[in-house]
Amino acid sequence: MTAILGAFLFVIVAIMTILVACGLPLGEFTMGGKYKILPKKLRFMAVISFAIQIFAIIIILQAGGLLTLWFSEKATRYICIFFAVYLSLNTVMNFLSNSKKEKYFATPLSIAAAICFWITALTM
Repeated sequence: MTAILGAFLFVIVAIMTILVACGLPLGEFTMGGKYKILPKKLRFMAVISFAIQIFAIIIILQAGGLLTLWFSEKATRYICIFFAVYLSLNTVMNFLSNSKKEKYFATPLSIAAAICFWITALTM
């Protein structure tokens, strides 16, 4: 169940990321809220981030036993823990953001996803 919830939360993040990468005026929800519309260089970074987010979704679903493993169980657990640590740090950064939109939207999303990744990784 936590793997499905974690994947769902990350799908929300991935959708937001791809919308920002396409130039929609949602930049205040990401990267410290510095830009309403991301500059082209940062849009490219958002596309890379989107690809990583899709990988994270696949990993949590594999760790939760919902998809066939691409890697060994041990490697999948470590990758899931890596994303859990990343999301935990990301939660702190979102909370410290100057952007109220990022702080109040991304922080709860990030902490909930981090908890899902931690639980899924540690109960594999």
